[in-house]
Amino acid sequence: MASHVPTPSLPIFIFLLALAAAITSPVDAAGNFTEDVIITSGDGRGKILNDGELITLSLDKISGSAFQSRKAYLYCQIDTQIKLPAGNSAGTITSYYLSSQGATHYEIGFMFVGNLAGDQFVVSTNVVTQGIRNREMRFHLWFDPTKDFHTYSILWNPTHIVFYVDVTPIREFRKTEGVPYPESQAMRLYANLSNSDDWAAGGRPVTTDWTQSPFTASFRSFAGVDFFGDFSFVTKPWMEEALDGNGLKKMQWAQKNFMVYDYCSDVKGHPQQRLPAECTAR
Repeated sequence: MASHVPTPSLPIFIFLLALAAAITSPVDAAGNFTEDVIITSGDGRGKILNDGELITLSLDKISGSAFQSRKAYLYCQIDTQIKLPAGNSAGTITSYYLSSQGATHYEIGFMFVGNLAGDQFVVSTNVVTQGIRNREMRFHLWFDPTKDFHTYSILWNPTHIVFYVDVTPIREFRKTEGVPYPESQAMRLYANLSNSDDWAAGGRPVTTDWTQSPFTASFRSFAGVDFFGDFSFVTKPWMEEALDGNGLKKMQWAQKNFMVYDYCSDVKGHPQQRLPAECTAR
């Protein structure tokens, strides 16, 4: 009698097939904004420059601007260098995220909160599962993100999600039994620069100083890994199922010194004052 070999679940099965193809025929290349994204709003305030190597998004009192990837991807790593708006940018939001569509969509992303002059910048990270947005963690950045470009990365594979700032992991979201995990909905990459006076200054209501406008966020060195070959391949540690010891130490350093909000410590911020299941599994 032939032995029975269990069949892996569909998302894992697809991932393994694509992984085999990637290992046998890798292609190394940098992305090009002209080929990979489209400007979706802004009436000219979003610009692709330098033969596709740079995008600038601008915001003035009339409108912000945005772009999105041309294709959607199931599991990827995205690396982009971003320089945030300079000056008194309180009231502005720069967002950079992966998202599917619909009421039960999934989302993985960074949101950079504009600040009052002299304040530390706050970056919010969130994992939205089935349309529920209560998994936020916020950090102070340990540098001035308006002075130069810094690399912000999202790693999303079948077992975990990691947020990186300049290759330092700041947050990991692991697949946990009983917790919805993004594995069945392909996502596009989105970025936008917008206005949000009501809370876009570290949680303090502000009035945007429009004399500082136009505010401008810049994006460059766009690169990604996609196991279906639709994205530009770069050499990355895709096969990791979890952070190694060195990665965990770096993440612990970032969370100890720069984390300013953790949804797993905010009991009152959840329905029936019950923390999500993954909080006890950390």
